[in-house]
Amino acid sequence: MTAPTRIARRHPDELIIGLVSISDRASAGAYQDEGLPSLRAWLGGALASPWQAVDRLIPDEAARISETLIELVDTCGCDLVLTTGGTGPARRDVTPEATLAVGTKEMPGFGEQMRQISLRFVPTAILSRQVAVVRERPAHAALIVNLPGQPKAIRETLEGLKADDGSTLVPGIFAAIPYCIDLIGGPYAETRPEVIAAFRPKSARRPQPSPDAAV
Repeated sequence: MTAPTRIARRHPDELIIGLVSISDRASAGAYQDEGLPSLRAWLGGALASPWQAVDRLIPDEAARISETLIELVDTCGCDLVLTTGGTGPARRDVTPEATLAVGTKEMPGFGEQMRQISLRFVPTAILSRQVAVVRERPAHAALIVNLPGQPKAIRETLEGLKADDGSTLVPGIFAAIPYCIDLIGGPYAETRPEVIAAFRPKSARRPQPSPDAAV
């Protein structure tokens, strides 16, 4: 097995994203993983900035999850890590504990908002234990967010809920992620507003080029 190496950033604004699907059965080949394809598909439609991803499919083992998160941040240099699976109350659901073990700052608002979104659909959303943390290293930091395991729930929590006229009913958590990455020293990521509008204070927004500027 080749040792992991730092991912080369091809553009100063390129976002390096770690994608981790956590499932005993999928990692053993008992069925096809749906988490990683769902994450890639959603990011491909939502991000307007350049990005590349590093995928990992691993079992529900706390030590393995923590090791993977550390590798993606410390060795590969990911700015953002999204996990899917392992956040319920079952005995094998240990993703939140493994995530908290590697974080230096907890970001409780992400889990609170994800549960608010899911409660629009099912009362069992209160059983979800998703957490988010920032992992800080001397020269690098990354945001790590636990997402639900189902593709539909992944999209809903990232994107939020919209009314028939396109207005936002409940904001998705990805609206806050680009600015969080700014604050921890990562690249400036932009989104496609028709999917999810990234929110930044006016003072943190880059000036838009004038339409009359020379090409």
